[in-house]
Amino acid sequence: MELGDSVRCVLDQKGWGAFSVSPYQTVFEALEAMAKEGVGALVVVQGEVLAGVFSERDYARRVILEGRSSRDALVADIMTADVITVTPDVTVDRCMHLMTEHRIRHLPVMVGTRVAAMISQGDLVKWIISRQSETIAHLQNYISGSYPR
Repeated sequence: MELGDSVRCVLDQKGWGAFSVSPYQTVFEALEAMAKEGVGALVVVQGEVLAGVFSERDYARRVILEGRSSRDALVADIMTADVITVTPDVTVDRCMHLMTEHRIRHLPVMVGTRVAAMISQGDLVKWIISRQSETIAHLQNYISGSYPR
């Protein structure tokens, strides 16, 4: 298991990029975009600047529980504005610690001031499982004597 692998390694396999929404779109439009893309969160950008993150959790807590209308509420009123971000060189282990410590499931990946990608807990868990499987296969080959010499 390589928890020292960087976010860059994960994104090189998963793919770079992030789905985004404007803070001035309605929550309903954001939910439509999330459903279309099959994601649980969107970065909220104003121009080229990261303004926040909009997630299913934001919707559940700030629309449904507060009795708001998703067709009337704006993303700006619902999104998480205090966003924790990482760079591509941050380790998988550090990302997992940040997500656990702050009870979040998504981290925007920044290159300078630009959002380059979004990484989820699921992406990281998938990476860790993949790396563990590779390590197990190498160890099995080594033990059985079929490991390349």
